[in-house]
Order: sequence, then C-alpha cells, then structure tokens
Amino acid sequence: MPDIRIHRAHALGLAKARKVALKWAEDAEKNLEMECTILEGHTSDTVEFTRAGVKGELRVEAHQFTLDAKLGFLLGAFSKTIEAEIEKNLDALLSKGAAPAKKAAPKKK
Repeated sequence: MPDIRIHRAHALGLAKARKVALKWAEDAEKNLEMECTILEGHTSDTVEFTRAGVKGELRVEAHQFTLDAKLGFLLGAFSKTIEAEIEKNLDALLSKGAAPAKKAAPKKK
C-alpha cells in the first residue's frame, strides 16, 4: 500500500492533462531532484518518479490524476507534510491548466 495516495478529478481532457503532468514532472525534477520518466499510452500516461527515499507514479487520464508514492523509512515520518505539499502543487497546476486561454486583443484597423 502506498504511503501517499492523491486522487484529483478534472475536466481538462487528455491533451491538457498531459501538459499539466509534463509541467509537474519538470518541477519535480528541478525542485525535488526527482528522476521522472513519462510513459505515454493511448488513453492514459504514467509519470514514474524516483529519488532516494521515494518511488511512485502519477497516472494521467482524461478525467483524473492519481498519484501513488512509497516513502522510505526516513521520509515516512514526514508523509503528511509531503502529501500536503504535493497536493498544493498539483492543485495549483490543475487550476492553471483549467484556466481558459486568454483572448487576443482585437486588431485595430
């Protein structure tokens, strides 16, 4: 059983969800020193992530994200704090991904 399990429903569709997942993976690599691998599928993708003390995956589907992570012994004591930070970051990315595209200003004649 994973130490951290986060589920988020969304209405982005698979194409936008993939972009959110890519941004999440880039942030995890840059800020958390994670090693991420994206496995693309026809109806869903999986972002596998790992680093010392953490191993998990983020499943990306057209209508939901599911993150499962297993923490090592040392990080296990901080599981609630780590889970809260992941939730905050994922929710922020989802809200940005759900924002409608800005309309271009009309051209003046």
